[in-house]
Amino acid sequence: MKQYLYIFLCSFLLIQCKSENAISKKSKVPVEMKAKEPKLPAADLDYIMGKFDPAKHEDFVVIPRKYADREGLYLRRRALNSFVKMHGAAAERGITMEIKSATRNFDYQKRIWDRKYTGTTILSDGTNVAADIKETKDKCLKILEYSSMPSTSRHHWGTEIDINSFSNSYFESGEGKKLYTWMLTHAADYGWCQPYTPHGPDRPHGYFEEKWHWSYMPISQMLTRQSEAEFKDEMIKGFLGSEAATDIGVVEKYVLGIDKRCM
Repeated sequence: MKQYLYIFLCSFLLIQCKSENAISKKSKVPVEMKAKEPKLPAADLDYIMGKFDPAKHEDFVVIPRKYADREGLYLRRRALNSFVKMHGAAAERGITMEIKSATRNFDYQKRIWDRKYTGTTILSDGTNVAADIKETKDKCLKILEYSSMPSTSRHHWGTEIDINSFSNSYFESGEGKKLYTWMLTHAADYGWCQPYTPHGPDRPHGYFEEKWHWSYMPISQMLTRQSEAEFKDEMIKGFLGSEAATDIGVVEKYVLGIDKRCM
């Protein structure tokens, strides 16, 4: 009788081990991403619209110079912790990753926008918005190809980074292609996604493709859902051309005009 009981117990343990190994092999989620993210409290609309100072916000930290191209850039703490892990994994493959832009609050984004609107900054394709375009809506639509209206930028949230270059062509060859290919394969393991993919049936509106822009989903998804529920075009104001926001439908087409994998 003892002999049969021993055989039964050994068989049971063997089956359990095989089952656990099968589950382990199926899982492609890194250990650090398996822990359930703590539930975040809802943000107020001033936060979503970037009307705060990240240097004075308890959830934000300065990005160490090791990871950025200059001093004084900020991210949400959890987003930075994840980036550091991702940066280390990429470095092990000989891939260089450097943050060129991170948190930009309303005032920061307003300076970018107003300079483009007045023609002080010429767009990358050579367009002088002030001199070359007459109508307010058309001026705004041209700037919106790559730049957000103040109040509507995901960079307000502390969840967004721009890495290595602001040119899509950089990511199409050499070191840039190596980085982009690695990100497409591994970024999601650390919680990151590319919100601005090429326009198509699944993303007909919004900014043009930005291979450099990546979003930390564990926080940005919640803020995207809150924006969808509470943010209205009529709230967008306080900068040159803001009166066109409602006519354009900025919240629907730009704030929510992201790749569905980031939603």
